[in-house]
Amino acid sequence: MLKSSPRVGDLVMLRDGISGNSRNRKACRIVTILPAEHGEPEYRVRFEAENFERRVTLSDIDGVQTSSGAVERQHQATAPAEPWLKLSLIRVGR
Repeated sequence: MLKSSPRVGDLVMLRDGISGNSRNRKACRIVTILPAEHGEPEYRVRFEAENFERRVTLSDIDGVQTSSGAVERQHQATAPAEPWLKLSLIRVGR
């Protein structure tokens, strides 16, 4: 988790897949802090090259660059990878 919650004006990096193309990861700026929905804080962010805003949750944010310039990244607990298809759970009718 992030040590501190992002504030208005901070630059944040979104996780892969959230902003569309994961190859062109660019920072976006937090415009507004929204009320928490389902217990998770939400933010309205805007990319420099876009003329619209996106709504993201705290779990969508990968790293924060504060106004002082320090970058804070969210630590993720890595679980052992499991295959999405488990052959032992497939039942075949006769």
